[in-house]
Order: sequence, then structure tokens, then C-alpha cells
Amino acid sequence: MNKMIGVTLLAACLLGMAAPQPAEAKSVAGGYTAQVYVNSLNVRNEPAKNATVVGSIKNGARVTVTDEQHGWLKVQAGNTSGWVAGYYLRKVNSTSPRSGASGTFGASITTASSSTSASAPSRTTKATVTADSLRIRSGPGTQYKVLGSLKAKDTVALLLRQNDWARIRTASGEIGWVAAQYIRDGATQGSISTVSHTGNLRGKLIVIDPGHGGSDPGMLGTTFNTMEKDLNLQTALYVRDALVAKGARVEMTRTREDQKPTLARRVQMSEALRADAFVSIHYNSSPKKVSGTLTFFYSESDDLKLARAIENRLGQGIGLKSNGLSFGDYHILRENRIPATLVELGFLTNPTDESIVRKSSYQKRAAKSIADGVADYFK
Repeated sequence: MNKMIGVTLLAACLLGMAAPQPAEAKSVAGGYTAQVYVNSLNVRNEPAKNATVVGSIKNGARVTVTDEQHGWLKVQAGNTSGWVAGYYLRKVNSTSPRSGASGTFGASITTASSSTSASAPSRTTKATVTADSLRIRSGPGTQYKVLGSLKAKDTVALLLRQNDWARIRTASGEIGWVAAQYIRDGATQGSISTVSHTGNLRGKLIVIDPGHGGSDPGMLGTTFNTMEKDLNLQTALYVRDALVAKGARVEMTRTREDQKPTLARRVQMSEALRADAFVSIHYNSSPKKVSGTLTFFYSESDDLKLARAIENRLGQGIGLKSNGLSFGDYHILRENRIPATLVELGFLTNPTDESIVRKSSYQKRAAKSIADGVADYFK
């Protein structure tokens, strides 16, 4: 979205596409395995978007990553070798079996030790996924590695319950953990979780709005051609996980790449659900050389306190500086009857910002700060 710090701000449409988790490699010594999450991924002879294309790799293929430069990964896949945009790869365990149904993948995970209560069903119980997209993790918590995902109406075998998490086995045999509130026990037709959420957001309903979507990509990064809509959705999913971990109920205005709700529909959703707060996730742009985050409010009586609580957390350090608070005359803020804020998490027109925000580690830090800010607001 095009906005200039300290001057009149230009709003962009706030409309989704499910983004694959960016591959990260703080160290690639010895290489690691990653999987392609785009229909056809161009391989280039240099780590730059204008470099010569030397081949392509199909969706689902696994590659060996040997190097990383500013979001570009050097890969080897059969006889094809070169550089690809790391945003379209996801790191996987080299010992993980290939996935079958539902596009999931992963390895068998031993039960994580924990002081919290856990119980196994008296018999293997079938459960159905109720969320549009549900992540499978290596352990019972959002801090664990993402192994794969499930989609609505997928069936799984319930192996173990541990507080708000469930250990499951997919139809193709992968084993991992999912948030229990997003699967329904076939025997009870209700949530399998019978243990109350922990955290200070219990009982609160938060609407998370990943900006843009569908045919509206939002801002395109000027260095790596990163699509804002992809970052918005991926970050929003991390925010959802962080809020759920604090006990909140979370609804999202979009969860799939083919969803494109109007601005009015996004506002109507929060009002129809009688939500307690609304947070819109975006990434920024500017013709000036600016960097960092910016948090917007419309109403000083309703929105400012929420925006300030979130900005305070972002300002404590997530990898980019906070540019503070700013008034924003945007539809989703102006027309919302509940406390609402819009957060810009970095400038895609700044090469340094773009290289940072593409990484899932940054998105997770930002998501945690947003969730902590929401919790602070309700204290």
C-alpha cells in the first residue's frame, strides 16, 4: 500500500492468497531439503529476479538447498541447478516420507514431554477438520515446526489430547499435532478439546484481516517482487496461532487464495460476530526511502488504545523499527463499530525491509508482538 510517513496517507484496497511459508536457512552447511509450493518455479543462473531462467521445477518437487542470498536460495533438483525465490519453498525434514492425500507431509513425531495433562482416547477416534487450512506441527504448540497442512473436511485419526492440542494421524500416515479447536470428533460432533484455554484472552473474539487477496496483490516488492497479499495472509495465520495460544477465539476475513472479500464484507463480519477487536495486517510502500512499521487508528475513543498497545509491543523490537502511530481514514477502520487497527509491518519498496519481512522468523516475531499487544489492550 502506498503511504508516506508524516503526510497525507493514500489508502489501497484491502482485499487473499494463501502464502507458502518462506524457506529459511541461517546456515546451509551441508544443505537441506525443501519442497516447492508453486505451480512452476523458475530456476535462474543468478540470485536476482531479472537473471536468466535456466530451468523450472514443478509443484511438490523436493530440492536440495545449498546457499542463500537475500531471500534467494541455490538449489539442486536432478540435473537442474541454480537460484530460486526462497519464498516459494518450505524446508522439510530430510527423513520425512512423501505425502499422499491432502498435500501434507512430515515425519512420525514422538509425543513431546510436558507437565500439562494429556489423555489418549480409549480407542482410535476419527475427527474432521473444520478450518479452511489447518497446520500440522511437530509438537503441541505454535513454537513447534510446521510439518504440513490439512484442509476443511479432511479426516484424521485422533491419537492423543493434550490441553488445546491434538496428536493426529493423517489419511496418508503422517503424524503430528494440530490445534484441537479446529477438528471435530466424529463421535461427539464437537470440539475434542475439553480443557479450557490458558492465557488472558480467554472469552475474547478477535477478527484478523489479511489485506488484499485474489486478483488484488497489494504492493509488489521492488527488489524480490514479493506479493503483499502473500505476506499478509502468512503473517495473519501466525497472528491467529499466537492469539489462540493465549485463549482467544479467532476468525479471519480470508483463509484461502481464492477468497476476495470486499471492504464492506470485512467490516460486516466483525459486527455480525460481535467481535471484541479487529486487526488488519498489511505491508507498506513509499516513494521515499523509509523503513519500519506503522500502526494506524481512526477513532481516538475506540481505536487508539488498541493501536497503541500493539505499537508498543512492535516497538520493543521485531527486527524493524517502529514509526509509531498514525491516523488512517480507511474504510475498515472508519466503518468498524468495534476497536480496530491496521498494522503495516515493513516497506516492500525498501530492499532491506523486503529481505527481512519475507522470512518466517520475522513474521512470527511480528505476530507474537501483535498478539501480546492485543492481550495488553484487554488487561
